Amino acid sequence: QVHLEESGGGLVQAGGSLRLSCAATGRTFSSRAMGWFRQAPGKEREFVAAINWRGTSTAYADSVKGRFTISRDNPRNTAYLQMNSLKPEDTAVYYCAAVRTSDYKLISSEYEYWGQGTQVTVSA
Repeated sequence: QVHLEESGGGLVQAGGSLRLSCAATGRTFSSRAMGWFRQAPGKEREFVAAINWRGTSTAYADSVKGRFTISRDNPRNTAYLQMNSLKPEDTAVYYCAAVRTSDYKLISSEYEYWGQGTQVTVSA
């Protein structure tokens, strides 16, 4: 069993930065790949970024590539999403998720555990 809790969301002006954290409880965090997804009002949940169990391989949605960075600290059971050069279209609820495998997935349905989400609002 893995419990995930996001933090770090908030209101920021366009061009600003936020760092999201995802704290995990459970013994298997370090063996699981992690992902970040987001859902804007009226839209489907979409993939943002993912990282493998060791933090040596990452993937990003084209819309955030070059602006967002996913990382993890296994001894601290925490994953991060550093978001720079934020745009109003980045406004959404951001969720972290854990997958059963050590290699990351890009599809939300393949993730087993989810956090409750944290709101990110970017003003123009």
